[in-house]
Amino acid sequence: MSLLYRFAKLQDRANTHVFTFVVTKSVTRDLERDVTSKEFACGYQKWAITFSRTDKVLGVYLVWRNPSEGMRVYVDFTFTLLNREHFSVNEAFSGKQVKFTYDSPAQGNRNYIPVSDLYARNFTDTNGEFQLELTMGNVRTIYDTEFKVPQSIFGSFHHHHHRHHHGSGHHGNHHAQSSGTSSGGKSGAQKFESTYFAFGGFDWNLALYPHGTKDIGLCKLAFQKLQRTIFKNIDARIFLFPSAFSILSKIVFDLVVCYGLNPTFEGSAQRSLAWWLISSNVRTVWGWFAGSGDGRVSVYLNRLTGFDHQCRVRYNIVLGDGERRLDSGIVDDVSDSDGKGYGWHPRTRFNDLVYKGIVRVHVEMMVANTLSEVSVTSSSPMAQCYDRDKQAWTIKSDCHSETVRLHMVYKDIHNVPRNHLRD
Repeated sequence: MSLLYRFAKLQDRANTHVFTFVVTKSVTRDLERDVTSKEFACGYQKWAITFSRTDKVLGVYLVWRNPSEGMRVYVDFTFTLLNREHFSVNEAFSGKQVKFTYDSPAQGNRNYIPVSDLYARNFTDTNGEFQLELTMGNVRTIYDTEFKVPQSIFGSFHHHHHRHHHGSGHHGNHHAQSSGTSSGGKSGAQKFESTYFAFGGFDWNLALYPHGTKDIGLCKLAFQKLQRTIFKNIDARIFLFPSAFSILSKIVFDLVVCYGLNPTFEGSAQRSLAWWLISSNVRTVWGWFAGSGDGRVSVYLNRLTGFDHQCRVRYNIVLGDGERRLDSGIVDDVSDSDGKGYGWHPRTRFNDLVYKGIVRVHVEMMVANTLSEVSVTSSSPMAQCYDRDKQAWTIKSDCHSETVRLHMVYKDIHNVPRNHLRD
């Protein structure tokens, strides 16, 4: 068997992780015993190491444990047998951007080292055990899919514009024969959905709305998010941009009238909202409200599991191919407790992305970290929160120095067995 003995994370550009395993004598002695390690995490994916054995040669492999169809992972990795006498005679092999797929989840070297060399070259101790070090870095997770577009959708596309301008019409449901499906939702917005894929301990999928979303509920939810996160701040710098302030003020009140939200605006809150729209995410936020009425595409990354927490996610989406290729760049999003994010709303039309009846979708997943919101004040310096494994943490504030300091304590440390780590 192989036991994870030590873990180290290097602060470098490759986000390198170093795992050290103690491998027992059973790996070379008991050919029938399972010699796969327990799972460990790196690059928001789950991994294990396993061995292949014959009477004369030992092989070792890195195994991707949670593969998904349509997904591939690229990794720089190095296996190193640690010599007990001197590091200069360590035995290593490595690979750069090695590809792992659903059909090929294991990559390694079946002729790593002759079994006799483990003993003759002083890799093993007196019990026949040896140490194996695995270094992993530059982990990239990519998901590819394509939507086959039924010809009838283009008739629906023109019908959509007719309804938008004249206030009548109805969408029918369609089913795309591809790795995703096309359907009409409760709101009447037609969409394509991909299959599920795993990343960061969650299941995800992509939803593409050819004509944008028509879900008023989503718009209301977005506006409520703006109220919670923006209206509490006051910023008078908006007066530096009087023309922009005038335009955005009109947008804000048009939203109020259109969606019937009727929030109570104070002058400072209104200025703060307008300034925030200018200084940061105009395109993203406005996409929630207006990205759907003019026939332009909307794309959402949906989280399908783990609704106990919000999740901060970073990704990059590419729609189309060749000259029709459209790149989102890096998108920083927050998946709320319902698994919904703000999405991406490019200024393009759906028929500009279709080539030979197909829309190709490429997404690179980069980050997926859970969020917990706690309130810590000088009068109430202690706060408790839970991670996604239901483990308790305590955050304590210290306001007795020039800067605020926060102390974080893992309260359920007793759940971690002795001589074990929890990353």
